[in-house]
Amino acid sequence: MEERLAERVDKNALTGWRKKLFEVIFEADTPAGKLFDVLLIVSILASVAVVMLDSVESISEKWGTLLKAAEWVFTILFTIEYLFRLICAGRAIRYAKSFFGIVDLMAIVPTYLDLILPGSRYLLVIRLLRVLRIFRILHLSRFVGEANVLMTALAASKRKILVFFFAVLTLVVILGSLMYVIEGRDPASGFTSIPKSVYWAIVTLTTVGYGDILPQTGIGQMLAAVVMILGYSIIAVPTGIVTAELTQAYKKEITTQTCPQCTRQGHDKDAKHCKHCGASL
Repeated sequence: MEERLAERVDKNALTGWRKKLFEVIFEADTPAGKLFDVLLIVSILASVAVVMLDSVESISEKWGTLLKAAEWVFTILFTIEYLFRLICAGRAIRYAKSFFGIVDLMAIVPTYLDLILPGSRYLLVIRLLRVLRIFRILHLSRFVGEANVLMTALAASKRKILVFFFAVLTLVVILGSLMYVIEGRDPASGFTSIPKSVYWAIVTLTTVGYGDILPQTGIGQMLAAVVMILGYSIIAVPTGIVTAELTQAYKKEITTQTCPQCTRQGHDKDAKHCKHCGASL
């Protein structure tokens, strides 16, 4: 069945100009691909600098028109680049739904959204996330490998962390409600409602401790002390979960090769087909 899947995907493999475009845009092993990515990184940094400078009132008053024009130039270039990525990706929908696909889209949407909601263009600083490609561009394979291991461990931990999250959510609701029962009779304490008390429980359990709401009674202070100590214990749980998955992920050798169909990376060193979509590598 796997062989039939590979044969079916191979028939839809990229050919001609789409294949060349894919190698330039998605791969960094060729001179053209590396040049494209370096120019892209420089453009991203320049566009973010333009947005940041435009937010400075003294600079905006003097150079505002020029900065906005430059912002539109960058946005149009990034829009064209995004469309090219969709065109040359073997499976455009998979790329559009991937992490970098979403980041690439969000890097251009704010400028167009600013036409309807003024001020939205300042969200363009999200373009900085695209600079993460610099590890691939400079062939820092060790860093890319570490990033892939971390992403693999986080993906494997998501269900356990989700269960842990709901357990903590249940705990803070119970603790907040209990504190409201204890301190709610005194408005001066700040525990004026269960939601506010739950907010206090979250702040205390996470050891942030803003100090804007404080228990006044002895029983309330005792409960607060228990919550603080419990907070230190809870912090270790997600750390242990991710650490265990990291240990497993380090046992696998993965590469940075990009799948021509779904554009995803992180394949095993001896992989012949993409583990995400089945395409030939």
